[in-house]
Amino acid sequence: MSIATAPTPARSSLPGTRADLVVVGAGIVGLAHAVEAVRRGLSVTIVERDLRPVGASVRNFGHCCVTAQRGELLDLARRSRTGWLDAAAKAGLWAPEAGALVVARSATELAVLEELRDERGTDAVRMRTRDEVADTLGRAADGRDDLAGGAMLPADLRVNPREAAPKLAAWLAAQPGVHLAWGTNVVGVESGTVHTSRGPVHGDQILLCVGHDLDRLRPAEAEAHGIQRCRLSMARIAAPAGFRSDAAVLTATSMLRYDGFTAMPSAAALREEVSGHSAELLGIGANVMFTRLPDGTVLVGDSHAYDTTEIPFQEEATSRLLLREAARVLGVGPGEVRVTERWQGVYASSPRGPLLVRDLAPGVRALTVTSGIGMTLSFGLAAATFDGALRTTV
Repeated sequence: MSIATAPTPARSSLPGTRADLVVVGAGIVGLAHAVEAVRRGLSVTIVERDLRPVGASVRNFGHCCVTAQRGELLDLARRSRTGWLDAAAKAGLWAPEAGALVVARSATELAVLEELRDERGTDAVRMRTRDEVADTLGRAADGRDDLAGGAMLPADLRVNPREAAPKLAAWLAAQPGVHLAWGTNVVGVESGTVHTSRGPVHGDQILLCVGHDLDRLRPAEAEAHGIQRCRLSMARIAAPAGFRSDAAVLTATSMLRYDGFTAMPSAAALREEVSGHSAELLGIGANVMFTRLPDGTVLVGDSHAYDTTEIPFQEEATSRLLLREAARVLGVGPGEVRVTERWQGVYASSPRGPLLVRDLAPGVRALTVTSGIGMTLSFGLAAATFDGALRTTV
């Protein structure tokens, strides 16, 4: 499956361009801000060093993980959901309100889901029997002693990560007052001006939405926030027979990564339980989950490894471990999991928190999601930015 391409810009028209807003970075966070700016009647110039989106925005599961967030992030995720649906209608994106199925394979896992249901309510967390879970996975529950039940999270959304950012960029390019400068490297930023490899671009407001590459443009701010690159082991497989659900599928390792789950009383017991039977999964920072694309293939992942500069190599043992665990959840043999594509995902991460929001100069702001929820928060962050409701981080 190829990534949809974006048109090469009319490069000679870039120098001296002026807009109400200049967005540096055509990843999903930058594009969401551009879409929100257009909705509010602003002119926008988007500057992107590559010729199409190729970073974190196209390498992920395409899962807008709303319900598993907590506190301020939950509010942003809910608002982002509305933004995604609006953008999908405008740009013709595949964005089914398919929800997420969290599979519970033990009483402890089920307890975490029940506690979340008790906190959020039965509309937000809908418990499922083992038979219902098995049916969603495309397998009968008979003979499966590893299913205790599960929960459907209906607020979660799905998008196709291979097409979402390119289609949003194409839609933006067709709007009056929007200019996209692909293949244009930013070399410096100051109030009112973005200096690029093709000349200056002027804007009343400037947003740096460059993700983990903030350290290449503003290294002091990236270092102060402790930004690292998180690399992920990802694969695409042919859908096992019977699996037809558009819902994202999450597991116990997912419950150990998202704040909505980890705040539950049984979360500590769950971590101890998983550590006892699957320490190797915790050792690679696994979030075993999978999502089905519109063509029927399935994205499977992922592991997490952190460094300031990511290494380009992937260990096959990590990939095998993730695929084996996904096969167990699906109730199929390892031989039924046929890999068609592998890649390394990457996103910004920081131990200091999930967001970097920093004003660098009058009218210049850096905004980076420093956790794996950029797709989830993107449109909520954009709305909060323009409302003046997004708090800066120190």
